[in-house]
Amino acid sequence: MLDLKFIRENPEIVKQGLLNKNEKVTIDELLALDLERRNKLQTVEELKAKRNKVSQEVAQLKKTGQNADHIIAEMKTVSDEIKNLDDSVRIVEEKMNELLAWTCNLPHDSVPVGKSAAENVEYRNWLPEGFTFENKFDQIDHVELGKKHNILDFERGAKISGSGFPVYVGKGATLERALINFMLDFHINKHNYKEIMPPFLVNRESMKGTGQIPKMEEDMYHCEKDDLFPIPTAEVPITNLHRGEILNDEELPINYVGYSACFRREAGSYGKDSKGFLRVHQFNKVEMVKFVKPETSYAELENLVTDAEDILKALNVPYRILTLCTGDLSFSAAKCYDIETWSPAENKWLEASSCSNFEAFQARRANIRYRKSEDKKVEFIHTLNGSGLATSRLMVSILENNQTEDGRIIVPEVLRKYTGFDIIG
Repeated sequence: MLDLKFIRENPEIVKQGLLNKNEKVTIDELLALDLERRNKLQTVEELKAKRNKVSQEVAQLKKTGQNADHIIAEMKTVSDEIKNLDDSVRIVEEKMNELLAWTCNLPHDSVPVGKSAAENVEYRNWLPEGFTFENKFDQIDHVELGKKHNILDFERGAKISGSGFPVYVGKGATLERALINFMLDFHINKHNYKEIMPPFLVNRESMKGTGQIPKMEEDMYHCEKDDLFPIPTAEVPITNLHRGEILNDEELPINYVGYSACFRREAGSYGKDSKGFLRVHQFNKVEMVKFVKPETSYAELENLVTDAEDILKALNVPYRILTLCTGDLSFSAAKCYDIETWSPAENKWLEASSCSNFEAFQARRANIRYRKSEDKKVEFIHTLNGSGLATSRLMVSILENNQTEDGRIIVPEVLRKYTGFDIIG
């Protein structure tokens, strides 16, 4: 959520930021409501001051034996007016809070301005030694590899649940589990993250806190009877661990990592490439979440990206990093890097991770603050999160980049102690 004071003092900056993110601009409506609210509050304060003054006069009249009925009747009218104004202020505040809940975060000054993903900017890339974009033999895609070795079953997943719900079989299931355990161990032991095993269902307040609703509620699965949401990412429960809390600055930065299954309806994704793992409704992901001081958050964003890169380098997977332009930023992000891995069969890059700085946007929605040790002032914290990484599209790159000309799949060396085998096929 944006700071109302900042909006009031910088309306044109806010409007331009929203336009750059292709978002609806409702700032004039919000500021009009804000002015109405402040005017009413001022009137209420004046009436309360008048009522307090007259109350003292009534007490003095009664003390001297004089009749104060006419003044009491007049004050009854004033009290009714105060109540009506208080009710009116609450209605105005509800309208303001609704507008603020639908208002996205502003892009950081370093984010390139652009309308769509076509204007994202490549930040850097990494290619394994000897890697070439030219296929040395006729490489088949991950769907065919899954069928050939009986390690993935998208047809039975569709029978059980519907399209976009994959089934991992035999060594495919083992490889998926190995990948998750490897990434968790790597972040815990190499990057000093604390592991969290979060709930996979969260309440409405948690979804509001990280900005998934109300804006993207149609893309989420929802258990109506209990008003609970299967999580779209572990970012939601892990960030909400500290909802409503005041942390001490000596604790910061706090680095959490956690595995979860992720569930996304993606109501607006029909017509997009949905083959195999390219677009799924359930997938596995290892998520990194950071709680940091505002002055260090952009350095921490770079650290977050590096932590995700280290996984890909260890797996020997070719990747590139994009700086997302304003028009491709998510609702809550102030800045985001996407990490994409190479699919030789698709002959294109596939998004496997997003690393975002939300600044104080989520913290303000979830009321997560920290107390400075030097002056004891309480301020909103900055939150960051990054996929470290999502397994589905990463699995595409692992399978396709490690297939051999005779049709086998070589398991990346760092995963072998988890799988117990080094070749599939």
